[in-house]
Amino acid sequence: MLLTTLLIQHPEAITDIVRQTPAWVGGLLAGLTWLGLSSTRSRDVHIGRLALMPVAMGGLALWGVQSAFASTGRLIELLALWAICYAAVVAAGWNARAPGGTHYEPATRSFHMPGSWVPLLLIVLVFLMKYGVGVQLAMEPALAHHTGFAFATTAVYGALSGLFAVRSLRVLRLARRPGATLATSI
Repeated sequence: MLLTTLLIQHPEAITDIVRQTPAWVGGLLAGLTWLGLSSTRSRDVHIGRLALMPVAMGGLALWGVQSAFASTGRLIELLALWAICYAAVVAAGWNARAPGGTHYEPATRSFHMPGSWVPLLLIVLVFLMKYGVGVQLAMEPALAHHTGFAFATTAVYGALSGLFAVRSLRVLRLARRPGATLATSI
């Protein structure tokens, strides 16, 4: 039975699912939520943190692919699919501009960025996807060998990772143009 079907038919099952979840998962969610919430207000972000975010979230997504599908014998082709989806999203967003009001401070190697709820949304999506896939596979391990499930899951992981990369790249480009500020928001 699919997790969504179970939860629709028996919403009380969420209590058992959460109860059986290791405590460290709650800690990870709390940390990721804090990170996402910190993006909702204007702030200064060091260039290293801005560059690290897509790497960390891409790593979480790749871990999701590896942990879910390593035993299927399709890991290489799934990693290739992840890379293709990642590259497609990066290519599609390559010319996107940084959010309005974003500017680079060369002296501190940091960016002043306006607040946005998008990072929190993306972080929660990656977490919930990893969590949901893990629960689903714990309930029905054979699903990992289902081609459609494996390919759809991997494609979404790749696309979400690409979105994190695009969001950072469009801001990092401002470092090449010190003092640049964008007046329009995209």
